[in-house]
Amino acid sequence: MKQSEPSVALRARGGFALWAMVILLAVLGLGALGGGLWLILLGGSWYYAVAGLLFLATAALLAKRSPMALSVYALLVIGTLIWALWEVGLDWWPLSARGDVIAVVGFLLLLPWVTRRLGERQPMAGAPAPGVYPVGVFRGTGLPLTAALAVVLLVAVASWFTDPHRIDGTVPARQQTASAAAPAGGTGPVVPDGEWQAYGRTGFGQRYSPLSGITPDNADKLQVAWSYETGDLRDQPGDPKETTFEVTPLKIGNRLFLCSPHQHVIALDATTGKEVWRRDLQIDPKQLALQHLTCRGLSYRPAPQAATATASTPAAGGACAAKLFMPTADGRLVALNSEDGSICTGFGENGQVNLWANMPNVQPGAYYSTSPPVVTAKLIVVGGTVLDNVSTKEQSGVVRAFDADSGRLVWNWDSAKPDQTAPIADGQTYTANSPNSWSIASVDEALGMVYLPLGNQPPDQFGGNRSPEVERFSSSVVALDLATGQVRWVFQTVHHDLWDYDVPAQPSLIDLTVNGQTVPALVQPTKQGELFVLDRRTGQPVLPVTEKPAPQGAAEGDRAAPTQPVSALSYDPPPLSGADMWGATMFDQLACRIALKRLRYDGRFTPPSLQGSLIYPGNFGVFNWGSVAVDPQRQVAFTTPTYLAFVSQLVPRKNDSDLYVQGGERPKFSLPALNENFGAPYAIKLGPFVSVLGLPCQSPPWGYVAAADLTTGKVVWKHKNGTTRDASPVPLPLRMGVPNLGGPMMTAGGVAFLSGTIDYYVRAYDVSTGRQLWESRLPAGGQATPMTYQGEDGRQYVLVVAGGHGSLGTKGGDSVIAYALPK
Repeated sequence: MKQSEPSVALRARGGFALWAMVILLAVLGLGALGGGLWLILLGGSWYYAVAGLLFLATAALLAKRSPMALSVYALLVIGTLIWALWEVGLDWWPLSARGDVIAVVGFLLLLPWVTRRLGERQPMAGAPAPGVYPVGVFRGTGLPLTAALAVVLLVAVASWFTDPHRIDGTVPARQQTASAAAPAGGTGPVVPDGEWQAYGRTGFGQRYSPLSGITPDNADKLQVAWSYETGDLRDQPGDPKETTFEVTPLKIGNRLFLCSPHQHVIALDATTGKEVWRRDLQIDPKQLALQHLTCRGLSYRPAPQAATATASTPAAGGACAAKLFMPTADGRLVALNSEDGSICTGFGENGQVNLWANMPNVQPGAYYSTSPPVVTAKLIVVGGTVLDNVSTKEQSGVVRAFDADSGRLVWNWDSAKPDQTAPIADGQTYTANSPNSWSIASVDEALGMVYLPLGNQPPDQFGGNRSPEVERFSSSVVALDLATGQVRWVFQTVHHDLWDYDVPAQPSLIDLTVNGQTVPALVQPTKQGELFVLDRRTGQPVLPVTEKPAPQGAAEGDRAAPTQPVSALSYDPPPLSGADMWGATMFDQLACRIALKRLRYDGRFTPPSLQGSLIYPGNFGVFNWGSVAVDPQRQVAFTTPTYLAFVSQLVPRKNDSDLYVQGGERPKFSLPALNENFGAPYAIKLGPFVSVLGLPCQSPPWGYVAAADLTTGKVVWKHKNGTTRDASPVPLPLRMGVPNLGGPMMTAGGVAFLSGTIDYYVRAYDVSTGRQLWESRLPAGGQATPMTYQGEDGRQYVLVVAGGHGSLGTKGGDSVIAYALPK
């Protein structure tokens, strides 16, 4: 009987589908086998080579139209599932990377266009009747594959509802007797409950507000009360890549004070968001910073003898009673009248102090301050940042204290000459290329100490030429005497730092009850994930610190410290292994496994090397300048650990002219090139450890929110946080746990806030359990630290800045948004 035209078309379609599957399986098999053999030679897993052979066997059998093709593929499915569960357990994202391609191909193999061609023979006695096929989803060799895929689906569903990274618990409800309005025993001004007068609200840097109007019961009702756009957007001529809007505004009286990336100072009505005044500090584009352009905030000094003053009119001679201090991108410290933004001409020279004074190696754009200085009753203490990995002839990391009224230099602390703190003589310069304090410092005026987080000496990844003074102070938190600048104590968080593990975060000062005694403590977060809890009087650990052996074998001309300090309260992640590699598919995961094996990796503190070393945690930091928030009543820290691995590769240098990282020859009179390390024996190649698709090679989660008990060192709860909505080509809000850059804030109402994740949301959390209470979509990246205050209408407001971060790749903007409960 002549076949009908539809039957012929169906057979033709089936033949095409069959051969398409053969080709697909062959390509997958060759890729897995080739990469798998490479991985075996490097000492890695045998799985990929075996999988490649099973792909190829399936392709060969399929080409012969043998029903056994489905049985062999069922073996691959089940074998992959067993191997994946053995490596990662019921963890959805690592499981999906191992099995997604295999599962999809398995379902394709069960399509009728494929199964109907299997076992075909010429008509003969005993052959199936027309329309009856020997293989299908529920018969013949299709049945084992169907069963295998069904098991995979069941495991996938189970893993979707399982989170092996989660820690559940409840924060203790104890109460501390110390006041939250002013530091215990402090001599500084009392900060009214409804105000936020310093970067961390007070000089203690707690990022904690005693306001309690917003609670876990009503936080989900928060709504936008007002919004304001500064008009200052990035990508202007001369902007460096890392142009960011990271400000945490101040709130004094009914005024908000903030600064923008291009150095505008703005005052807003705190209740309505209406602009009150604006001051452009007129930065010459030729003087802009080469590496960063940001302003994290202003500093405020109330009028003397008026601790509760909210603003003032100019005093005689333009001195200004109440002042705002603004560090600029061209190396100035400017004093402004908080009432109208006018220059306080009685401060310094016509209202400003030149921070380039007595500075060595003057290079426009190479020295500046991105963080607000410490302000006390009498002094302003200011540090600065120098360029990372440019040369060995950078500026000094000197920290200086100026008289808050006159701007006169009172003392200077140069880490190369730590005992010589008297003001430097005219014509002399500070020590070049010394460790700097670029982040936010804290102060305890009662104890008479200022606490400085210190960075590293450039270059970050080579320390063969460091002096004993550098070795003592690099990557440390240092307590200086407020009156004299003399060192009171020093605690080093990393010995002989070769990883850019500078101390990035403001120390948080808090009184803790330990063994029934009240201990004035300091909590110092670090890039490597430690929270060192120290007695802020002496620098001695409150929670135990252990020196643990560290990997050796630094590059020629350098050394590695034999041990490194680890705190009892640590977010240090476990070392990475092949099982931790990840990707969108098994193939980019395979590529990441190969890349891992080709790098040097001996765990945390693996020294940089010529072959390339895996640095985990990377210099992005488990914690960065956003620091943590601490609750002085419940004695806990709300933290936002982030986990990203980086690759660090040393490149030998022969001279100071050639560009080894960027390639080519350095043009005459050109600006310094980042990561070239002119003057050092090595340049440095740095970058995130990512797959060929640009995804992190390590498995998610990459970001969490967590709470830790500061009296015991126990992590009470820890939950992955944030989605991939704004970080992937397809805007799917997959809650994988994403990186964060920007700090958290806590309130006495038991609610914490965070906006710094790479998806564009501000979120509220129950401090007791970590449960997310509320979220609101932001118009841009929120890489800043929120703050809260009380308006004239009696409502508690939560303020968020959404301006993005250039080097992080989040969307830029200029929004200031205030949220409140409905009236």
